[in-house]
Amino acid sequence: MRSTIGTSLRAFPVAVSISLLLAGCATPGPTSTDRPEPSGSSSPSAVPAPTFDPSASAEDALALFDSVNRSTLATDADADGRAFIDGLVTAGFDRAAMQVTADQTTIGNAADSIQFSVRWGDDCLIGQNGPAVGGYHSTLAPVLGTGTCLIGSTRPIDW
Repeated sequence: MRSTIGTSLRAFPVAVSISLLLAGCATPGPTSTDRPEPSGSSSPSAVPAPTFDPSASAEDALALFDSVNRSTLATDADADGRAFIDGLVTAGFDRAAMQVTADQTTIGNAADSIQFSVRWGDDCLIGQNGPAVGGYHSTLAPVLGTGTCLIGSTRPIDW
């Protein structure tokens, strides 16, 4: 009798594990993206584009930063650093708070990617674009100990 009880007790955790495993395989119910669209003539409202607000949080400023930079790329897929800076200035960002890397290498070849930034309080809105990085990317990072956003050599924004 003891061996049967011992075997049953050892099999219990295995049975529970199998039950839990099979429960995870169940088909989930419909999600919000699975619902059919309602019929009718109304269409969803477009999300308004972000606008410049000097008191915005860094996250909100990054949303505008991304919107402006994507618009720049939609206009010119091969946009250079000046095009990004000019777009950001037009949107309201402070040119004096910006940095940009060179568009060309020291031997005159096109840079594999360029970086550009805007200091936003204690944070940095940083963008990068180019074939070496697979297109446009951005991030939010703290200001460096130097008080700047980009490491390495940048060019003057003197236009």
